[in-house]
Amino acid sequence: MKHKSAIRSAARCVARTAAFLMPLLLLTSYAFGQQDYVGRWDAYGGYMYLNSPYINLGENGFHFQAGMRLTNWLSSGFDYSVGTGNNVLTPNMLIPSLQTTIGGELRQLAAAGLLPSGYQLNLPVSTKTQSFTVGPQIAYRHFSKVTFFIRPNLGTLQVVATPHPGDPIATGVVAQLAPSGKKTDWTYYWGVGGGMEFNVNRHFALRVQADVVHDYMFNDLLPGTNAIRFSIGPGFQWGRNVVKR
Repeated sequence: MKHKSAIRSAARCVARTAAFLMPLLLLTSYAFGQQDYVGRWDAYGGYMYLNSPYINLGENGFHFQAGMRLTNWLSSGFDYSVGTGNNVLTPNMLIPSLQTTIGGELRQLAAAGLLPSGYQLNLPVSTKTQSFTVGPQIAYRHFSKVTFFIRPNLGTLQVVATPHPGDPIATGVVAQLAPSGKKTDWTYYWGVGGGMEFNVNRHFALRVQADVVHDYMFNDLLPGTNAIRFSIGPGFQWGRNVVKR
């Protein structure tokens, strides 16, 4: 049920983003006419927010993209983002086998009179997440002032999690889950992304985009989770014009 709730939360975030962007789409409906310049090369750098609702984790950071336009509608490029954040891990977020194991240990402590009354296991964790993606992007350039784009997402994720236990019981749990004091995982993710560029001039634009992905980080601890990445910042294009004449 928690996993389904996370999916619904992700869907609500996407819906809110669409509702926010719709007025911008209406405002740009006057800008008919295909773009007469599409540079061979483009680059982007901006603010990024990564939200993993199942584990209540939000990370702020930086997003970078660089690509080559193969045609006026198809690009191939590299996507990188990095962000840091904090959350509180609770037993109900873990895979069922770990929930059972930790629940049994807590019951043993309670039976021995070593568990404080009303004790709840909460584990603060700081995280750093990096994503790496290479792939295509499809653009729609029917409007001169706005470019829409969509892309598949299949990439690699590195997550470093550092727990900060606040009591001896939590310290004992960390010793089991992350004996070195932190835990690093490389995994993959898949999903879809897209957005729009507001073309200020031939070489500069404001890019707004979002990606919805499913990942398998720390699959020895967590079930597969959904994440949403929002990003906004300046985009640049230069080089030979790839628009067909």
